[in-house]
Amino acid sequence: MDMSRSAQSRHDDALTKVPAVTLGFWIIKVLATTFGETAGDTLSMSFRFGYLASTAVFGVVLALLVWAQIRAVRFHPFVYWAAIIASTTAGTTLADFATRSLGIGYPGGSLLLLGAVLGALLWWYKAMGSVSVSSVHEPRAELYYWTTITFSQTLGTALGDWVADSSLGYLGAAAIFGGLLAVIAIAYFRASVSHVALFWAAFVLTRPLGAAVGDFLDKPVAAGGLELSRGGASAVLAIAIVMLIATIPQRAGAAGRA
Repeated sequence: MDMSRSAQSRHDDALTKVPAVTLGFWIIKVLATTFGETAGDTLSMSFRFGYLASTAVFGVVLALLVWAQIRAVRFHPFVYWAAIIASTTAGTTLADFATRSLGIGYPGGSLLLLGAVLGALLWWYKAMGSVSVSSVHEPRAELYYWTTITFSQTLGTALGDWVADSSLGYLGAAAIFGGLLAVIAIAYFRASVSHVALFWAAFVLTRPLGAAVGDFLDKPVAAGGLELSRGGASAVLAIAIVMLIATIPQRAGAAGRA
């Protein structure tokens, strides 16, 4: 019996508290980022909370969920994805605050947030020697992980809005970011490029893809959108995400230093 417990303990120690990176992971991630765009806009625009107050609301929710993640002894799919959704809604309103309320525009906001993402990755690497998700199996690494996640979601929102508000429109922006993700997928299987670098590039790019799709759903027809209810679109996306989490096999990723 003691040997069985010991074996189970070693097995748990060999797992991270984040999901294995599979096709299902990326499908849920794109839907979560789309939800983040519509839900963030619902609070900041439809309910008129404003960007800064909305960021504070989502930031508190994110902090509580990250605390729950760190306190958990193993990977819990719904807790993890709830934290991802909180980071993407907070990222939506924070990016809007940076690019619009601060008056630095999309180029300035994107450069500022790119610096934040690179700074978070450098901070993580200097402290842990790796920025791979396979290292996320201890509290300190989780803190670096969620900091990087939040900045990447914010950067992705700014990039998505920047491209979508150009002459390309929402669908054009979605096509561009979808194409870039396809290039990353090809590189993952055919090129000798760091898989860790490709993961973070893909993680950032799924956010502007979701931002462009989310804006397409709820922006006015005159601006190139479908003008659906932000709350209604958010509810449909939330249901789809919950169903996918429940039906797509969710397993913790293997721990390591790679």
